[in-house]
Amino acid sequence: MTSDQPRPGRWAADQPRPGRGAADEPRPGRWAAVARASLAPARAFQAPSRTPLLQVLKTAVAAVVAWAVCSFVSSGQPPLFGAIAAIIVVQPSVNQSLSRAIERSIGVIAGVVVAYLVSLVFGAPSWLILLAIVLSLLVGWALRFPQSSTVQIPISAMLVLSIGAQTPGYAFERIIETVIGALIGVAVNWLVVPPVALKPAREAVTGLGREIAATMDSLATVLSAPTDEAFRTGMLVEARLLRPMQAKAQKAVDAAEESLRFNPRRTANRELLRENAELLTTLGIVTNRVLGMARALTDHFDRTLPDEPNAGAIAEELRRAAHDLRLVLDDAAAPGAPRDASSEPDQAPVDLEPALTAPLRAIVPDPQHWILIGSLLEDLRRVREEIVGASADLR
Repeated sequence: MTSDQPRPGRWAADQPRPGRGAADEPRPGRWAAVARASLAPARAFQAPSRTPLLQVLKTAVAAVVAWAVCSFVSSGQPPLFGAIAAIIVVQPSVNQSLSRAIERSIGVIAGVVVAYLVSLVFGAPSWLILLAIVLSLLVGWALRFPQSSTVQIPISAMLVLSIGAQTPGYAFERIIETVIGALIGVAVNWLVVPPVALKPAREAVTGLGREIAATMDSLATVLSAPTDEAFRTGMLVEARLLRPMQAKAQKAVDAAEESLRFNPRRTANRELLRENAELLTTLGIVTNRVLGMARALTDHFDRTLPDEPNAGAIAEELRRAAHDLRLVLDDAAAPGAPRDASSEPDQAPVDLEPALTAPLRAIVPDPQHWILIGSLLEDLRRVREEIVGASADLR
């Protein structure tokens, strides 16, 4: 008896085996996923962002120049410490380079002094290096040196005691090499296009402002139209996220200010930094008010609120405030540039004139809503003052 069906326990050659269908055949993307998974432990040691290539090149140039210059100072020893100082001193900003140069020089000098004193008192026993390390750490702690200087003191003392004992003048040469290398690192970082971190600060501040405007639009929707609990919860979460965005923008502005200290490009960018800081101050006040409005609206909301006449007026004022805040952000991003209403062809034309042209006139609210309406009106008054004031400053 014959049959075209495969025998039990056997599978026809032209039929896929169980678990080996077309979807289970090896795909090129699968090998890429395996490769990414195998590299995951290595990626744990990687920084979230790559160091700019310019800074790497500046560090290399500083090390080479320091090696060449310090080779005339050292007597028979490779000028390692000058090159090390130059590498360490080249930092993202000139101010950080200057601070690191001072810290490293002080640490080297203190380490040499500690090594000289302990060798003068105890001679040259085998355990003297351990004693010098302990005393160096205590000296850094007692004098409240920064971490970089505190670590440098025992390293310098240890090298002086171990190598300097066989090399006359080693301690003095080490100090000279370190100072020269540090000065070269600062000079290279100052001369070769010092970085200015104004663009990240502008983007962070502008991003915060646009998120505030979106939150005000959401508040207006809750006040003027029926909404479900999920929408209101999302609106409150959106408002609470303004706090971390504000903190991120503040860090970006601080980093921009840091990048301009002792920077030869400071004069050309000082005004932009001031505008960023002032705009962030304004947005901080508006953030406080918008977050307070979101909390009050969530805590005291009821379904009859959209029928309140004042609620509709407040919603309209919030939309106007969001509109004017976006205009302020556009003016801050490109001061003096004409606005183009047709830059987005797929969107409706945007009114480019300020909308907060007259104060809101409120009527006596319903007794059920008067606490909420009063709270919203006070917060809205402060928001209006800040946005109108910012608009006037940018004209």
